[in-house]
Amino acid sequence: MQVAAAWPTDQPLFMLHSGRLHRRWGRWSILARPVRTIGFDQAPDCDPMVELESALSATRLDRPVPSNPGLPFFGGWIGYFSYDLGRVLEPRASHDPPAVDDRGWPALELAHCPSALVHDGLSGQWYAVGEADAWAGRLRFSEDGPGEALVGDLKTSLEPDEYARAVARTIDYIAAGDIFQANITRRVSASFEGSTRGLLSRALPRSEARYGAYLELPGGRCVLSLSPELFLDVEPGSRRVTTRPIKGTRPSTAPRRELVDSAKDSAELHMIVDLMRNDLGRVCAFGSVRVPVPRAIETYPTVHHGVAQVTGRLRPEVSFGDLLRATFPGGSVTGAPKIRAMQVIDELEPVRRGPYCGAIGFLSDCGRVGLSIAIRTIALSGRRDEGAWDWLVGTLDYGTGAGIVADSDPVGEYNESVDKTAVLHMALEELAAVH
Repeated sequence: MQVAAAWPTDQPLFMLHSGRLHRRWGRWSILARPVRTIGFDQAPDCDPMVELESALSATRLDRPVPSNPGLPFFGGWIGYFSYDLGRVLEPRASHDPPAVDDRGWPALELAHCPSALVHDGLSGQWYAVGEADAWAGRLRFSEDGPGEALVGDLKTSLEPDEYARAVARTIDYIAAGDIFQANITRRVSASFEGSTRGLLSRALPRSEARYGAYLELPGGRCVLSLSPELFLDVEPGSRRVTTRPIKGTRPSTAPRRELVDSAKDSAELHMIVDLMRNDLGRVCAFGSVRVPVPRAIETYPTVHHGVAQVTGRLRPEVSFGDLLRATFPGGSVTGAPKIRAMQVIDELEPVRRGPYCGAIGFLSDCGRVGLSIAIRTIALSGRRDEGAWDWLVGTLDYGTGAGIVADSDPVGEYNESVDKTAVLHMALEELAAVH
């Protein structure tokens, strides 16, 4: 976080940060300065994957492993894939009329970052990738505290009674045999004026996010993600792909055993594991898809989560675009079966999700891919003063929701969505304390 605080304000910052250390799943942080950014809209006749494959031609899943294979990033692309990209990849997933697009987020935005600073959280070692040594000299460390920001009152896209009706309607669809599960979310919003890096400095350390991300994007947009969930990890050479879906949540103040013993939450996760097995089976070698971890409980500062792990080995001809088409959006944020669940989401959620519930991460030129599910994610949009990438005047949006199954209780599901806003409230309380 000290390096992020020292980043020049006239240069955009793209950062991926592991705040919950683990030798395999939470070790590396990447700070990069983009040289160009590509973005694609959500027009029905637009297929951003065709252009994306061309733009990512240097990122090949079959490239040789570099001489220092331990590093995950040797230059490449960093950015986000909007949840709404799913409608572009699969037009049948839309409902007529669709959810309102009142923020105008592109379907995806990726920044080309040929150089970066890479930090190993286990050893404490820093590595300079590409020409990072040249521009890292512009970092200016000081004793000044993080920047300040004013945040207005929070408002929600679905009030408690409206959310309860959406849950009840979802249960009706389940009873009718349309779906087994759907993830119904709501958006919490407020006005925002101030330092987005100040918000970053207060939110990220407290969250202990294993897949934290911070992206200063063109057009007055900024994304701050505090995600605990891995969407896709691809290892170069072996072509091994891993996903770690999350389903089942309790506040961290509740006993872990309460989640361990919940048959409902266990069933939710097993449904998504089956969906992800099927998704990976579309692009993986026959017989290679495995479930090494059917269910485990992980505890974070504000919540307990149920987590599984699914792996496979990509077939030789499979490209990144093929992999994304087969798996996106992640099953934990849609439901099952995926296309029908997305139709229900589009019908019952009043506004589009944008980056929330999409994916955030990197595609390295060495062939490594690391993408998180963009939950616990703040999307900021508005305007910046020229030359001040860390200062924004506009709107703060934060998505939260729950997986709905046949025996869901509408009040309980709304309360789960409230539990998932705890990390946002912690950050905003710290911001308010400085005024």
